[in-house]
Amino acid sequence: MSRSLNKVQLIGNLGKDPELKYTPSGVAVATFSIATSESWKDQEGNQQEKTEWHNIVAWRKLAEICGEYLKKGKKVYLEGKLQTRNYEKDGIKRYVTEIVADQLIMLDGGGAGKGNSGSTSSEAAPIMTESPKDDDLPF
Repeated sequence: MSRSLNKVQLIGNLGKDPELKYTPSGVAVATFSIATSESWKDQEGNQQEKTEWHNIVAWRKLAEICGEYLKKGKKVYLEGKLQTRNYEKDGIKRYVTEIVADQLIMLDGGGAGKGNSGSTSSEAAPIMTESPKDDDLPF
């Protein structure tokens, strides 16, 4: 039997505050986006930059922590797995790829606060882990 691996690791900044909701059975789910950027010099020596946006989903206690402590602009490290799902909107089938987070480290410090200096704090918050169970998925 062959083995496989579905693992994503990101360090990036939140594009918006997490949106925290609860499933009909009371399970917390948070959604938010993270931006990662890379820069390079092109053949003419001009600085170029590309930003990639990632859709993130967190479940249960991790979702509640995200909803309480994460704010737009905060830098985080997260681990998770890629998941693709589909849904129908206005009669059109649509697909979305997202990262289901199971570990998170807040790199700008553990507390919620206003402002972001853009620098990474040397005090990282503890690792938080959570993973969804198949029967909790609302889709």
